[in-house]
Amino acid sequence: MAILLEDLNLRKAEKMMCMQALEKGGSIVEAALLLGITRHALKRRMIKHRIDWPSAQERESRQADSAQMAAAHDGA
Repeated sequence: MAILLEDLNLRKAEKMMCMQALEKGGSIVEAALLLGITRHALKRRMIKHRIDWPSAQERESRQADSAQMAAAHDGA
């Protein structure tokens, strides 16, 4: 996974790497493995950089899916 940096700002690079690992890994555990750090270390970086995971849009999508499944189950 190649990362193109706009400048040499280490803080921005760390945030970008965390975000890309989360997107690619799909979970905090998998992203931490990709980065070669513990999930606790990744979680600290997420708090430091104010990274919302899963994103608000993804949470809404999951809630809608859960509601549809519940409605289908109740109707069965």
